[in-house]
Amino acid sequence: MAAPTSYADRALPKISLRDFDNRIDEITAELCDAAENVGFFALVDHGITEEEIETMFETSEAFFALPDEVKATVPWNNKNVGWEKKNQIRPSTGAADNKESYQMQFGENMLNGGRGTADGSVWMGDDQLPGFQATCRGFMERLQAVSERMMLCFARGLGFPDDYFVRFHDAKRPNCQTVLRMLHYFATPQPPADGSAPAKIYHRAGAHADWDLLTLLFQRKGQSGLEICPGREAVTEFALGDTWTRVDPEAGSIVCNIGDLLMSWSDDRFKSTFHRVKAPCEPGDYYGERYSIAFFNQPCSDAVIQGPLKKYPAVTGAQFTQNAMDRHFAALQAKLAAEKASPAAPVPAPAVTASVQAAA
Repeated sequence: MAAPTSYADRALPKISLRDFDNRIDEITAELCDAAENVGFFALVDHGITEEEIETMFETSEAFFALPDEVKATVPWNNKNVGWEKKNQIRPSTGAADNKESYQMQFGENMLNGGRGTADGSVWMGDDQLPGFQATCRGFMERLQAVSERMMLCFARGLGFPDDYFVRFHDAKRPNCQTVLRMLHYFATPQPPADGSAPAKIYHRAGAHADWDLLTLLFQRKGQSGLEICPGREAVTEFALGDTWTRVDPEAGSIVCNIGDLLMSWSDDRFKSTFHRVKAPCEPGDYYGERYSIAFFNQPCSDAVIQGPLKKYPAVTGAQFTQNAMDRHFAALQAKLAAEKASPAAPVPAPAVTASVQAAA
């Protein structure tokens, strides 16, 4: 297989949602071009203010500043909600990401599983963080509105009715699985002053592709690390050894990427792109704490997923997610088994508890 053309010489497409109703055909063409040829793009003029974004980052910082025993009252579970710390293990690295995260959904998956919370939910209560749930849900609703505009465009581009994807990602339904994920990457030790290689690599988010329909990502200015690769055109399964392109934070913009779900739903026309948060290990890398916020558009569990050309068998939203988790688990086990069997680099196999939702 020939090596793919690198994206290093192509700027990340920047798409304005200004005057959406009057420019919908133009925006649809731009989104579809970016989805077909890059898999990543940046949204501007989306209507969410920098003040709103900063308020959400401050809310995230307040949550992660809580003692671990308090955060543990809203633990992660296999419904893809709750708090986890150094639990997410990538098949691309075989190691836990050096971070913590907290995942929230609109629907019923947030209603139970809490330990010691006032109502038994997985929402952090106002007794710990006044107004937390209201702030997060308000931001989620804002992102849902932006996402629905893009869903309309992608539906038109694929020849579906305008409301096709919107109906399957209805945030008002109890079985909506869309996720807002706050992420906190821990500071990493600086490399040796003599220029020698670090004794340990602290993985932040190993190379992966998201399995949702579409991801919206916010990064804090000055906290770099996100890099993208040629996605499904990558030479290796997890883009190892391929060319990576930095996507530095830009105030007010939303970095978006196509997920595996939309790739399948488009019969592979739109590309789900590999990306990572680089493990700091060389000059120019950012070693400090890093905060990001991701919004994963995931279908209601009973959504029926099949592209217009019917390239793949129809599956439900629940089946697609389970299949993605099963593939992740199998790839991870194969990675750990290979490393354990290699005399050159023996490693202990970590327990897989597993927050496996991909995110940057």
